[in-house]
Amino acid sequence: MGWYDALEAGELTSVPSEYESKRFGVSVDRVTVSASAGTQLSEVLTAIDKSTADVVVLRYPAREVHWFAALATGARTALLADSLIYWSLPVGKGRRPAPLAGFNAGLEREIDDDLVDDLVGDIFGDYGNHYCANPLFDRTLALAGYQEWARRSIADQGAVVLRGPDRRVLALATVDQAGSWTEIELAGVVPAEQGRGRYGHLLAAVEDAASSRRLVISTQGHNTGVQRAWARYGFEPVHTLLTVHLVTPGLLPGEPGRER
Repeated sequence: MGWYDALEAGELTSVPSEYESKRFGVSVDRVTVSASAGTQLSEVLTAIDKSTADVVVLRYPAREVHWFAALATGARTALLADSLIYWSLPVGKGRRPAPLAGFNAGLEREIDDDLVDDLVGDIFGDYGNHYCANPLFDRTLALAGYQEWARRSIADQGAVVLRGPDRRVLALATVDQAGSWTEIELAGVVPAEQGRGRYGHLLAAVEDAASSRRLVISTQGHNTGVQRAWARYGFEPVHTLLTVHLVTPGLLPGEPGRER
């Protein structure tokens, strides 16, 4: 979920998710509480009650730790689906690694769709995203969603790419260039190059390509490895959202009322 919706929207939003509904074959609404909203639990419960979707993907500030008890005792089945942690860095303040001889990194406007699919599949195939918490969401389809998201993002704004001396792509970062921040959406190093310091060079290239004064990025709370890399580079954590899937009764495997 994007930086604006998570921190700056200043409101509760409830919208149908057409991409997810089409992909997974169940209707999905997304209800999001911005960090700056001041929303009360009663407003959240009302928004959930109004939804007719099979699944409501609710995200709200982790400081509202007491909300889950009310969600868990509601009419829908509540599945805790990890958290999202947001990090930020002023552009130009990153702890950049020394340049790599023969390597090249920068913003590329056009990348072949098949290559994008291969890269995202390799990098994020084992990523434990929030869909993994819900048996209604097939993990393979979730990965296809990340590939589609990457293709859309690259078609719109390009991607920052790290290439080796043989011009092979070693790392990729899709970005959203907004007025006051540049958000790194999907970023990673191909498995064969992981553990060799490539990620820091990718982040440095994103800094160089940024059109704003701040870089922002987020990941699932359990993904501590990449967060250590962000901390080494100079990013600081600024906000945490909890993710809860609220499922219509009878849809989950093993629940009473589910059709065989």
